[in-house]
Amino acid sequence: MKFKRKIQPYRAAAGGWGSLEATTRFVLDSKAALKNMRNLMRMNKARGFDCPGCAWGDDNKSTFSFCENGAKAVTWEATRRVVEPAFFAQHSVTTLYQQSDYFLEYQGRLTHPMRYNSETDHYEPISWDDAFALIAQHLQAMEHPNQLELYTSGRASNEASWLYQLFGRVMGTNNFPDCSNMCHEASGTGLKRSIGVGKGTIRLDDFDHADAIFVLGQNPGTNHPRMLHSLRHAADHGAKIVTFNTLRERGLERFADPQKPLEVVTSMAGTISSAYYQPNLGGDMAAVRGMVKALLEEQRQRLARGEKGIFDQAFIDAHTQGVENYLTAVDNTRWDQIVQQSGLSEAQIREAAAIYLSAERVIITWAMGITQHKHSVDTVREIVNLQLLFGQLGKKGAGLCPVRGHSNVQGNRTMGIDEKPGKPFLDALGARFDFEPPREHGHNTVEALNAMLRDEVKVLIALGGNLAAAAPDSPITEEALQRCGLTVHISTKLNRSHLVPGHEGLILPTLGRTERDRQASGNQFVTVEDSFSMVHASEGVGIPLAETQRSETAIVAGIAHATLGSDRIDWLGMAADYNVIRDHIAATIPGFADFNAKCDIPGGFYLGNAAAELRFNTPSKQAEFSAAALPTSLFPQLDSATAVPFTLQTLRSHDQYNTTIYGLDDRYRGVYGQREVVFIHPDDMAALGFSEGQQVDIETLWNDGLTRRVSGFKLVPYNIPRGNLAAYYPETNPLVPLSSYGDGSGTPTSKSVPVKLTLSAAMPTQRIA
Repeated sequence: MKFKRKIQPYRAAAGGWGSLEATTRFVLDSKAALKNMRNLMRMNKARGFDCPGCAWGDDNKSTFSFCENGAKAVTWEATRRVVEPAFFAQHSVTTLYQQSDYFLEYQGRLTHPMRYNSETDHYEPISWDDAFALIAQHLQAMEHPNQLELYTSGRASNEASWLYQLFGRVMGTNNFPDCSNMCHEASGTGLKRSIGVGKGTIRLDDFDHADAIFVLGQNPGTNHPRMLHSLRHAADHGAKIVTFNTLRERGLERFADPQKPLEVVTSMAGTISSAYYQPNLGGDMAAVRGMVKALLEEQRQRLARGEKGIFDQAFIDAHTQGVENYLTAVDNTRWDQIVQQSGLSEAQIREAAAIYLSAERVIITWAMGITQHKHSVDTVREIVNLQLLFGQLGKKGAGLCPVRGHSNVQGNRTMGIDEKPGKPFLDALGARFDFEPPREHGHNTVEALNAMLRDEVKVLIALGGNLAAAAPDSPITEEALQRCGLTVHISTKLNRSHLVPGHEGLILPTLGRTERDRQASGNQFVTVEDSFSMVHASEGVGIPLAETQRSETAIVAGIAHATLGSDRIDWLGMAADYNVIRDHIAATIPGFADFNAKCDIPGGFYLGNAAAELRFNTPSKQAEFSAAALPTSLFPQLDSATAVPFTLQTLRSHDQYNTTIYGLDDRYRGVYGQREVVFIHPDDMAALGFSEGQQVDIETLWNDGLTRRVSGFKLVPYNIPRGNLAAYYPETNPLVPLSSYGDGSGTPTSKSVPVKLTLSAAMPTQRIA
């Protein structure tokens, strides 16, 4: 496959004709155009299926309830291309490993269970019964349940996730590493410590009532485009959108709604951000601390004049604890420290504070630009501190909004995919099924990989996902997977993880979100939870490509039945009728009473949020201010004498969702036909004596004696603060040390990588596109 490589700045607004053209191109390229047009009309609709892309909520008002990236996700999944046994007979694993991630997934849908033969270096067909028997053999041979790791992708349904965690806990382990560990763990951890609930406090329609919306560390135009509709609607109704994002992103500047014909065929577009600030990577906590410092000065000046203060003192007194210690920490934070770390001027920070003060109802929303740093938990808590001072919880149009990634990553955690499960959940599970669940904490993703490297893991089962491409320190991650006795990947498409199998390896082909799931009791539907705690039914409409594909739920049940039998728990009975699973969920998880009946509610049902109702499940039963100091360094592991020329963040391109590469363009950033690029401020490039288009090596500065380097990355000048760089993952995941993760979250610091640049000595050998 050939792609035209060019760098050409994008001048148009996000959305508009460009989105419609890209959507049409992907629909046609799927080789199933009519099928996918019908699919798109059923996406995010009642009796249809939930978008397999992001976790943004549905307003249930639009004729077309999908965005460009949702259309890409659907057409990518609902293709007629297939990867059958003949494909694996033709291609060895070693040969496939040399191909690009785009090439691997572009080949099409997996159709047959396959077993890796290390002697021939090929995957070979295996029956479902034999595959389940092989898994059971390995599981039953384990010396301890914690030799099992159960990885989960955020796209698994509530039903599959709940069944998966039940299987693991009956086996005796809490080893549930998942994609949340690598993305939003800091949000859940920070929110739980501050307000007692690890989820956002707002609902989607709160955007319609906000006076100001502060958008931190995210790029909705690429990562969750439907959010742009909410932001645009809020801006059109007078809300001020204030953006803090290191890169200047087109989707946060101007947006042309693809569902408004006039904006598609003309240059009309709406402004998104009324103020746009570009902090240094890792500087958001300092920026928010600076806003609070400015607002605290205003509070004291008004009180000194005998006027009413600007803080919501009644809310603080009734619902919070620790404000005095926090304000002391603010006083002890110097302006020069705030300016140096944030990368913003004092005037800019005071301007943002003034906008905040002018708004009665404020939403603060953030994503992985906040959560993938060493001090991310403290940053999330600093955001909460600001909202608590002004009582921005428990009222319409205000609150906290972490924006999740995959479409059911929040639901997975609700269902018990958690290496640190709470006692009430385990008690309910044990009582329901008459067993004693394991109580010790299990492994998160980084801990699981380290356990593999110590040869402590006999079996890895991955329910979706692409761990080899998603995790940091790619060569070390791949070595970890290859040390397992058995790796099992439940997947829709071929990916990098399949090409680094353990001593034995299985690929089990599963149905996608778009496809009809027929079990013994008839057609089934599943459920998912969005970022706003809304639970929706999702029912696939397409005919599966092969009878040998099975649903995730049926595969999990088949593994459990083969391993544990069905004398105590009827695993196959649950897979035969998902209503039975939902009845068990209703009996074990709060908020799901009458689950099956609630699934008929148009638009889904709301799980509720205690903190939004001003009930705080913290030890003090109040919202807790955090008095954490700003970090003295983003890289405390490095010697103080080590100079860090640049801080790198890894990010997605526009033709990408997580590790799935739909194409080689990044339209809004003006990159076409290529991915090995690094975005750099023009003055930094000039200071190095480098030129636009030259190829450089990027090398991590770390303290463990290992060399982490990627080669042949093209320099692209971009609107980014000096000293900051950006490049795509998974290509730059080899630069992220496995030992570099967030305090209290365990999340790899993929937005804070200390690096240096050197000119490439020779043209690199790239994977074949």
